[in-house]
Amino acid sequence: MLSRSLALLALAAALPFASLPAPASADPASPPLTDATTMTSTEFTSIDGKPFDLASLGAKAVLVVNTASKCGYTPQYEGLEALYEAYKDKGLVIVGVPSNDFGGQEPGTEAEVKTFCQINYGVTFPLTQKYAVTGAEEHPFYLHAVSTLGEAAQPKWNFHKILASGDGTPLKAYPSATKPADAGLVADIEAALGS
Repeated sequence: MLSRSLALLALAAALPFASLPAPASADPASPPLTDATTMTSTEFTSIDGKPFDLASLGAKAVLVVNTASKCGYTPQYEGLEALYEAYKDKGLVIVGVPSNDFGGQEPGTEAEVKTFCQINYGVTFPLTQKYAVTGAEEHPFYLHAVSTLGEAAQPKWNFHKILASGDGTPLKAYPSATKPADAGLVADIEAALGS
C-alpha cells in the first residue's frame, strides 16, 4: 500500500510538468537563439545569421575585436586583415564583433556592416552579428574575459582586443589604441600560436 501511495504522489508531482510545451530551442523548425544571454562565452552568431563557436574554429589562437564602421579607429580593419592574412595559415582567427555601444558608431544593419567591411577594407576574417560588449546585454564572452583577466578586458571603446586560446579562453587584453601591427600584440599572438 505504501509503494502504491508513493507511486501516486510521484505521478501527481509530474503531471503539471507533463503538459508544458517543449522549449522553443527543442523545435527543429525554430530559428536558432541569438540572444547573447542564451549563449556561452564561446558561442556567437555570424554576421550571416549562422551559429558558430570560438572553440570549433580549429584555431590555435583567436583575436576578438569589437568593431565599428564610423570610428576614428575604423582604419584598423586594414591592419586586422593584414594580420589575419599573415597568420591564418599558422592558426590565427580574428573575429570582429560589431557593436554600437560606443558613440553609436555602428548604426547599420549586419548586411550594411558586412558590405562596408568588404568594400572598404577587404575583410575576409569572420564577423559576428552586432552584440553589446558592455552593459546589461553584454555578450558572455566579455563577461568571462573580465572575470578571467580583470578590468583590462572590459572594452572602453571600439577596437578593443582580446587574445584567446583556441578553445576561447581569454589570455590577454589590449586597449583600442593598440594597433594590429603592434610588436607586443604580434609577439603575444606568435607565442599563443607556438611560433
